[in-house]
Amino acid sequence: MSHEKRKGEERTLRAEARLAKVRLKNGFWSECKEDMQENLQRARLLGVNESKAGRYFATQVSKKIAGEKEDEFYLKVKEMLLTKGEVSDAIGRLTDRQYYETLTYEEKQRYTLSLSERYLRALERFRREYAFDSLNGR
Repeated sequence: MSHEKRKGEERTLRAEARLAKVRLKNGFWSECKEDMQENLQRARLLGVNESKAGRYFATQVSKKIAGEKEDEFYLKVKEMLLTKGEVSDAIGRLTDRQYYETLTYEEKQRYTLSLSERYLRALERFRREYAFDSLNGR
């Protein structure tokens, strides 16, 4: 392993350690623990599987720490589902018309199929997460 690579990894490790220290000082973990306990209590009261709820909320904390940004397509699908529900023209609503008009017939077919697959994955994810998001007041 080259010296430069080790130095780069070391800086990343140092940066992560610094961020972890800031989280400790700011009470991040205390807040997480309180939030987790509240969410699990709500799950218990609503009859939601407590184990699944715990895993879901732990994943959300991990994403927050990692600074992961939500997928724009998923957010668009989620907004549509929350405002309109499951609509029969979902693919049409999600289609980028400007881009779509530039495609050949075959490319349009591939684009529509790809969009359909992405939509179905997003819909499945929404259904899995909706119960937990509603517990969190989102």
